[in-house]
Amino acid sequence: MSRILVFTNQQEEGLSSGAKEALFFGSRLASSTGGEVCSVSLGPLAAAGAKESISLGAGIAYTISNPILTEYDVELYVNCIETVFQQSGADILILSFDRIGKDLVGRLAARTGASAITEVVDYNSNSDKLTWIRPIYGDKAFGEYTTTRSKAVVGIRKKSQNVDVTDETRIGEIIEVNYTPSEDMIVTKLVVKIQAALSDIRLEDARIIISGGRGIEGPEGFNDLHVLANLLGGTVGASRAACDAGWVPSNLQVGQTGAVVAPDLYIAVGISGASQHLAGITNAKTVVAINTDPEAPIFKRANIGVVADYKTVIQALTEKLKKVLV
Repeated sequence: MSRILVFTNQQEEGLSSGAKEALFFGSRLASSTGGEVCSVSLGPLAAAGAKESISLGAGIAYTISNPILTEYDVELYVNCIETVFQQSGADILILSFDRIGKDLVGRLAARTGASAITEVVDYNSNSDKLTWIRPIYGDKAFGEYTTTRSKAVVGIRKKSQNVDVTDETRIGEIIEVNYTPSEDMIVTKLVVKIQAALSDIRLEDARIIISGGRGIEGPEGFNDLHVLANLLGGTVGASRAACDAGWVPSNLQVGQTGAVVAPDLYIAVGISGASQHLAGITNAKTVVAINTDPEAPIFKRANIGVVADYKTVIQALTEKLKKVLV
């Protein structure tokens, strides 16, 4: 019987989509192993996060509500989550392997002497030993892994889990942990927030994404993508090459080292289709590729491929949609 703790990171409107996925995964695992799933929420809104966690399956919701946790700080969060992990008696800690999760998984495993495994999409509890399933070889295959230590810190791949419907009638216990994080733990401080995105829609939550790559040939081309994305109610993304070139902010990067997305429609404009980028769009429902190179790897993933200059296609599509939608 395992006891599972899930870190439930919050956004302004509630739990993040990644936290909900992690809770669903933890609840499913607990059901399979006869275990119990708990959650931990941090910051001034932790009580609200705890209630939502219970509605999504947590039996016990731990909170640390100190206002010092309002802004994410890696050292503060590691210390708080480590404290709850130890006090809860859990042997498995589950986090979404999003931008924050990538910060936390390795540090928490090192602090607690646990095994760390990332990009997990499923598990196997049929054998004597619980095993973890994750994609390998650029998502061309899946590997099954065991851990060698008594505790494990598990990072769940974003957009790999379906989320249960919230059940407000679920009953659970909320426990405020007696732990006070100190400002002495902070080694870096937030000075200013800069709004860098071209859209208010987060890449991970978008139903429609239009991404540009090296073939855009400069930052100006992203203005055209932005206009089209607004018409469709979507958002703009980019390949690593476009981000590295400084054409768009790095938080727009889609791929294995950026955002892992699962939109209904993904339009790849001037993107060749490197394996790292394809790993980030594995769960996209429909992929449209626009590229002048008919041999570009992106066409192997695309449902619809257009071999043409992107300017001609995007401008024509935008004008057509303006007549139909506006």
